[in-house]
Amino acid sequence: MPLDGDVARAANWRARLTHRLARHLRTSPATLAPATPLVSFTFDDVPVCAATTGAQMMEAHGARGTFYISGGLIGTQALHWRVADADQIVALHEAGHEIGSHTYSHVFVPNLRSQDIVAESQRNATCLRAIVPGLTLESFALPYGFGSLAAKKTLASIYRTSRGIVPGLNVGRADLQLLNAHPLMDGRTDAARIARMMDEALEKKGWLVFYGHDVVENPSPYGCSPALLEAALRAASDRGIACVPVAEALRRSL
Repeated sequence: MPLDGDVARAANWRARLTHRLARHLRTSPATLAPATPLVSFTFDDVPVCAATTGAQMMEAHGARGTFYISGGLIGTQALHWRVADADQIVALHEAGHEIGSHTYSHVFVPNLRSQDIVAESQRNATCLRAIVPGLTLESFALPYGFGSLAAKKTLASIYRTSRGIVPGLNVGRADLQLLNAHPLMDGRTDAARIARMMDEALEKKGWLVFYGHDVVENPSPYGCSPALLEAALRAASDRGIACVPVAEALRRSL
């Protein structure tokens, strides 16, 4: 996801360098080898349309996704969408979707100290568990996709995985604190490209992760139309690829 003005200024050369290092140096190495190919559909910030239209479309295909939530954004109006409220988050959980963490304040992680990352995570967990009592938070997504070596080490003590925005199939040697993911955005992909990704996942028995935001006709630059999500769901269904949340896909891959 492109950076807004304030975060773009925060993402100075030092932050960009540490993110590049984080991409290439594994801090939580693992060998991912699912018995069958897998797909995970993930949504950041969780606009209302993702929690309703997107979730319902997945459910119609027998799929479940992961919704990464920042507690401080719940029920607020953002530039491109309104964020899901507490009742909609409960509905996602009850339908079998995974609730993941996205920091409480949707903050730029590379600029945080370890104790700040822990505090953000604890605050978000407290907020989400007030909505869904007893909620287990296993999965995290880096706001704006930026990480650092220090952040990955801290996050590994809190979450089983952290998802970034670096494209690629998750198979073989991987870093659990920087999972690869492809954009599910109309301006950055199309049905034919998605079909090719599904074919690669099928051939290599890999785990394919998609990320996006809104699901609506005429989406924002960071979201997809229902038609694109439907194309992705059908591509998986036609190939017999299971669509499961991130936490479940990890369990099937280790």
